Amino acid sequence: MADNTLAHRAQNATTTETMHLPPTAAPTNHGKTLAAWVTTYTVVIAFTIAGLGVLFAMVWLFWLGMALVVAGLVTGKVLQASGHGQGGDKTRARQARTGGH
Repeated sequence: MADNTLAHRAQNATTTETMHLPPTAAPTNHGKTLAAWVTTYTVVIAFTIAGLGVLFAMVWLFWLGMALVVAGLVTGKVLQASGHGQGGDKTRARQARTGGH
């Protein structure tokens, strides 16, 4: 029977695992791209409008807010596809101009 006491484990340390890091470094913008900012602000404002619609029992204001949420998500995806998202051409060009951030 193996000795599995705390004292034995403290005196006989186990081997550690090797780390497998990604081959390249992650982008330095941490998601701070035009597409991310536009999407975030649009969705937050739209949810605020929808929340006000619920608060004041105005169904049309709620649905206006929900439509703006969808519009914000579509706008963000269009900006990402046009190169303003993480890893996009325009984001990398801006990083080169501003020193990486």
